[in-house]
Parts: sequence; structure tokens; C-alpha cells
Amino acid sequence: MNTLLIACFFALNLFLTPGVMADDDDKPAAEVQHGTGQALIRLDTGAQKLSGIATVMLKPVSHHAEFTAYGKAVNIQPLLALRNRYLLALTERSSAQARFKQSGQAIDRQQDLFRSGVSSKRNLQEQQAQWQSYKAQVDATGYQGAAIIDEALLLWGKELTDWAMSSDAAKLGAFLSGRQKLLQITLPANQHLPDNIKTIYIEASGNRSLAHKAELVSVATRTETVAQGESYYFQTGDKNIITGMNVTAWIPEASEQMTGVIIPKSALIWYMDQALVYIKTGEDTFSRRTLAHYSATADGYFIPDALNPGEQVVTLGAQMLLSEELRGQIPKEDDD
Repeated sequence: MNTLLIACFFALNLFLTPGVMADDDDKPAAEVQHGTGQALIRLDTGAQKLSGIATVMLKPVSHHAEFTAYGKAVNIQPLLALRNRYLLALTERSSAQARFKQSGQAIDRQQDLFRSGVSSKRNLQEQQAQWQSYKAQVDATGYQGAAIIDEALLLWGKELTDWAMSSDAAKLGAFLSGRQKLLQITLPANQHLPDNIKTIYIEASGNRSLAHKAELVSVATRTETVAQGESYYFQTGDKNIITGMNVTAWIPEASEQMTGVIIPKSALIWYMDQALVYIKTGEDTFSRRTLAHYSATADGYFIPDALNPGEQVVTLGAQMLLSEELRGQIPKEDDD
């Protein structure tokens, strides 16, 4: 009887003792510590690897502020038509000059024959009239070529006119082969293209992170949009741009360069309408950093403040860290 009572007593103690059979696996992977400042997320090295956490060390960069402009890929067929007309005028002028030169030689012969009494004055006069006709043709073809150049200058500007009317069509050939596209970008009315800016970034869908470079060609002599600002021609090798397509352009401002850091696109996440990143503050600790100012670049986002060179920003796994931080803010229920 005593043995049975002792066995029951020990069994009851085991049942009432909490945590005796608890498993270490029940311990959460991340520990959130709340102090007077930003919450600190503690995650051991093994858990970081399992969660796919990746970081990159920030480096100092210089960055120009940008403004947005719009434009389109221009059809150069009218420019090519002017080139063809000009080349035809040159051919006609060359032919007229040849006839004019031959006519001058014929006049010299007729004059010799006339002075020798072999040919009549009438023949000499007819030859002189023919010479005058050929001279007029030379002058006419010269005026025609000049008029075509003037038309091209008015419509396309000097640089593109030189490309089109040159006997060396190498620069224009890049557009004919499709390696280059001609863009006309019109700036907002209150903006100007800085003198030292020769390269801008363009993209058809308006996504700054996908933008490609475009190089300045010349000032445009006209605009084809409702915008009333300055207009410029640029060329780009972006294969995704086709003739007639509208594009967005990002143009550096004339202001001084700003210093800061660039973070990858994957590092920035959103919570409660705020942009934020996670910084690795120790071997196994992370903290959230809110970004008040940022601007998109081809490589990610430029951050002028809030982040410092040398800090490690989380590039993969930031959303998981945010989830762990929010979960740590949920009050624990009473065991009762």
C-alpha cells in the first residue's frame, strides 16, 4: 500500500511540474529586444544562413539630382528623303558641269573655225547659246542643293544635316541598321539642359531602374509635343526602343553633386507607407532604418542621408526580419 502511494505521489509531481518535457525546438528563431530606441532583432549565424539573409557593405558615391522629361523615338525617313534629294541634286550638278565644260571647249573650237573662215558666225552663236544653257543648268542644280541643305537645317539642325549630307554616311548608317535610335526629348518649361551634360537615361515604361544611356546629338530646331520647353536630339543603342515609342528621360540637374550611398533595389521594403531597410549592426543583430529621402538610379536607390558608408545593409531577407520584428511586438497570452 505504501509503495502504491509513493508511486502516485511522484507521478502527480511530474504532471504538475511545468516545462520538464519542453523541447528546445520551441524556442523562436529570432529574438526581438525592445529598448528606448529602435527594436533590435537577434538572429544567430545558423538561422541567418537558413533564412537566406544576405548583406552588402555600403560605399560612398556622388550623385546628381535628376528631373524627368519626356520624348519619343523619331522616324528619320524624312531626313533620309532629304539626303536622297540632295544626292540626286549633286548627280545632276555633276552632269551639268560636265556638259558645261564640254560646251566651253566646243566654243573655243568654233571660235578658231570662225576666225579661219571655216565656220559661220551663226554656228558660233548657237554654240554660245548652248554654253549659256549649260551654265544655267549648273547654277540651277547648285541652288537646288543649297535649298535642300537649308530645308534640312531648319527641320533637323546642323549636326544631323551634316550627317545626312556627308558623302560618308557612317554615322547615319548606325540608324539605318537599327544599332542606334534617334530620340527627341523635350524638357519641362522651367528646366534647362546643363552645358556639361552629354548623357541622360531613358526608358519606355518609366522604370528608372531599367533605364539605358542616351548620348546628346544636338539641339532640336522644333518640338513635336505640347510641352513648351527646350528640345534636344539624343541617340541610344537600347534595343527595346522602336520608332514612334514614347520614352521617359531622367536628366541630371545643374546643382552640385550630392554624396551618399546606393543600395540595391532589393534592400528597400515598405511598411505603413514608409520606405525602410535593415542594417546588420552586429554579428547576429539587425535593426530597422527608415528612409525619408531616396531617389531611383540605374543601380538601385541613392540615399543622401540615414545610411553611412561602411554599414551593412540587408539585400535579401529584409521582409523576413520585418515579420519577426512585428511578431515580437504582439503581446504574449497568459498561460492561464
